[in-house]
Amino acid sequence: MDIKRWIGQEESSQLEFKASLQWDVRQGKKNEELRYAVLKSIAAFLNTDGGTLVIGVDDDGNVLGLENDLALVSNSRDKFEQLLANLIAEHLGNQYAPLIRGHFEEVDGKLIYVYDIRPAPEPVYLKGRKRDRKKQFYIRVQTTTRDLDPQETVDYIRNHWRFADKDRGVHVPQPAEARHPMKPFHTIAIPHDDILQGRLTLDVFAADLWEVFHGRGPEEYRDPDLFFQKTYLTKGLRNLFAVVEKRLQGQGGDPVIQIQTPFGGGKTHSLIALYHKAHQWNVRMVVISGSPLKPEDTLWGLMAEQLTGSRQGFDQLTAPGRDAIRRLLAAHQPVLILMDEVSEYMPKAAGVAVGQSTLAAQTLAFMQELTEAVGTLECAALVVTLPSSTLEHYDEQAERFYEQLKKISGRVQKIFAPVQDDEVGAIIRRRLFSSVDEQAATQVINAFVAQAEQESLLPRGEESAAYRARFRQTYPFLPEVVDVLYHRWGSFPNFQRTRGTLRLLALVISDLKTSNRPYISLADFNLAVSEIRQELIEHIGNEYNSVLAADIVGEQAGAHKVNQEIGKAFQGLRLGERIATTLFMYSHLGGGGEAGATLTEVKRQNLMAGVPSSVVAEVLQKLSNRLLFYLHEHSGRYYFSTTANLNRALTVRMDNVTGDELIEAELKILRQRVRSRMMKTFIWPERPADIPDDPHPKLLILPEADTGRMKRFVEEKGQTPRVHRNTLFFLAPLASERSPFENLLRRYLALSALMNAKTLSLTSEQRQKLRNQEKQTAKDLQEQIGNLYRLLYLPDQQGMTQIDLGIPTYGGDQYLEERVYERLRAEGRLLEKLAPLVVKQRYLSGHDYVETRQLAESGSRTPGESLVIGRHVWENCIAEGVRQGLFGLGELDENGQPKCLYFKEEATPSLQSGEVLIRADICATQKASGSYSAPIAPSGNISESPPG
Repeated sequence: MDIKRWIGQEESSQLEFKASLQWDVRQGKKNEELRYAVLKSIAAFLNTDGGTLVIGVDDDGNVLGLENDLALVSNSRDKFEQLLANLIAEHLGNQYAPLIRGHFEEVDGKLIYVYDIRPAPEPVYLKGRKRDRKKQFYIRVQTTTRDLDPQETVDYIRNHWRFADKDRGVHVPQPAEARHPMKPFHTIAIPHDDILQGRLTLDVFAADLWEVFHGRGPEEYRDPDLFFQKTYLTKGLRNLFAVVEKRLQGQGGDPVIQIQTPFGGGKTHSLIALYHKAHQWNVRMVVISGSPLKPEDTLWGLMAEQLTGSRQGFDQLTAPGRDAIRRLLAAHQPVLILMDEVSEYMPKAAGVAVGQSTLAAQTLAFMQELTEAVGTLECAALVVTLPSSTLEHYDEQAERFYEQLKKISGRVQKIFAPVQDDEVGAIIRRRLFSSVDEQAATQVINAFVAQAEQESLLPRGEESAAYRARFRQTYPFLPEVVDVLYHRWGSFPNFQRTRGTLRLLALVISDLKTSNRPYISLADFNLAVSEIRQELIEHIGNEYNSVLAADIVGEQAGAHKVNQEIGKAFQGLRLGERIATTLFMYSHLGGGGEAGATLTEVKRQNLMAGVPSSVVAEVLQKLSNRLLFYLHEHSGRYYFSTTANLNRALTVRMDNVTGDELIEAELKILRQRVRSRMMKTFIWPERPADIPDDPHPKLLILPEADTGRMKRFVEEKGQTPRVHRNTLFFLAPLASERSPFENLLRRYLALSALMNAKTLSLTSEQRQKLRNQEKQTAKDLQEQIGNLYRLLYLPDQQGMTQIDLGIPTYGGDQYLEERVYERLRAEGRLLEKLAPLVVKQRYLSGHDYVETRQLAESGSRTPGESLVIGRHVWENCIAEGVRQGLFGLGELDENGQPKCLYFKEEATPSLQSGEVLIRADICATQKASGSYSAPIAPSGNISESPPG
């Protein structure tokens, strides 16, 4: 999209601009009502023909950017997208999220957010705000968003979606996803019966040639039809069949073949496949497996016995010569010799003495003679397995025997690797599933790749077509499932690659056989299942049991806790456990390489329809920053370790924070958030005697909302009653916010302690992380103190009136007494100015005069009345009224009669006893005649509050 070109256009039926998401540009503060305007536009586009909504651009096309909006969410793009996702889920519905795709764009150095909205296949109703939850239907009409009444809605639905009346109702078609939902994986890739029926025994994945030869072991190895039904014929295996068959038919080819793979890479499985093929080819066979042989057994004795039924001529411990071996084999051509795990027999044979030699030395001599004898025969083949590395060797002696065996057969052997890396997925599919609905699988694969591509989550440098092809090979497993198990876990010495992968995945399938997941990712490995957990733990050490218990599977694990901290729409998805499990599976390497997963890899494994990847990022951030004890991060990779990370140390420090430390820290923050400029403020006062008794307004901040204590402050001043009882206002904490605030305060104190801990060895990276967290927590505390201290109490005739000041605007920098002051002004309890005309009408109507001192003290004495902020308010009002001629200012003479001194001129009121305001007509008469008025009855008792 050429965003500049779009912004240059005028708004239309398919283009709308919004200046912000929740920042009120005109008022310069947060306004959550603006969110609803964005939701209305989204709903209207869904219900019409789709369109583009741009946030951060005003109606005239001016790019304002999202600086203020982002500041409201800690300047986090992920949190901004998370907020949008929560709003859409709550007010529109998660099922429509795939139709609403958003992304950030930068225009002229300013960040904006662009929504591309596709038309919905059904009516979309916008749920109202929490106070009513009323549903409303919106459409786009030219450049406006319009809501329809019920009848208009019905008519529009019929016309727009071509609905038909049915059964006195309107038929509502389902979205494409609902009409053709993605099936659960186990209805697409059908697991074998032993997995589905819970009859799975993991020994079925342990191929044993000797057991098959003797007609024992699992049927799926003994029965050739069942064996090949569950065996994927790799390119290497097909090539092996061709070479051996050609050799046995006397058409040349390699006489000695060595199958060499890593531990668990399919060597024995390949020999069993040859064993079944040899029966089809109708050739004689010799089967030798080194593992079950007794030390005194000899390979040549077994070979003779299997071919002739007797060991005669081969019954000595001394190895036979090449000619004897050749005559034996020549008499039984075509003959196939299968030798498995001979290297495991050698250490046992080394303990048997043969003259000055050992049986192991004789066996090496026999192998030398055997390979040469087979090479001279036209219809004989020897296939032997050896590991590709030292992983399977028992000790140094076994290593020497292994090297000697390699050297003996090295001149005539051909090495085969039956399994290539790109074939592992197909092997797993064939071994674990009886059938796969390729069409349904393709639907799932295409949907996943499309969403991954939309959110830029495909592996770096890999095109969507290539990833789709890999997924097709491994379905129902994401390609990374096979990669991580086969290459990362498979690099552990005792993790048998193919066999270990099959065993683990069989357990995972069994656990998920009733789930609705359309595919299986690493996040689906349920580590709470003991069989799955132990299958992994045995390779990495039992110490990881405590890691899993603390962070992932335990009742108090951080992975559980984080689910309660995200939007309600996502709380049931177990994102905490899924993300932590993904990280755990990526964390382990038996060999070289980088442990851990990147954010992109985590997002890809947790990709779900209707769940923006920004939600995953938010959860990972919470897990990494606060909740997981053993999760570490280095160079953008997250991984688990048995070493507790800073979070663990932080938790211990938090537990050790004392109550006194909390009190002192809270008082410190309160002092930082008070300036006493707007009104004199007292923090946690202890005695009423400590509070002055004067007409000025005062704010008392108390540690708890104790109205009885407040009343004592209002009524008392030490041992005497308080005169100015309407001058005290109280600010107290909201009890429900006390625990969250103290937890945050504990965290801040713990972070500070860790920064100054001399015994804690920190890397520069860890120290910087602590410094950043300490800074952010300090900022959060400055914000949260206003959220805690938000209950305002005002004295009135009945006692106390409570006002909840609400949650302060995030990012605001208002001091506590300033916030209280503004609310008191808004409530009319504090007055910054008085109107002289109102004073005249209220206090001189029916009275000739009134004392200014009584006026000045009238609002401060009676609880519940309005209170001026200071004497200057009365002084300015009186001076202005005198100047305008609304009343005069004077005094009482010796007879108690008003004597006008100032009228329609500048005056400076003293507000002292004896000073009075005098009616304008009296002052006018006195000025005109130069004489005093006739005596009148004094008046001037004030019981009313100052005018507003």
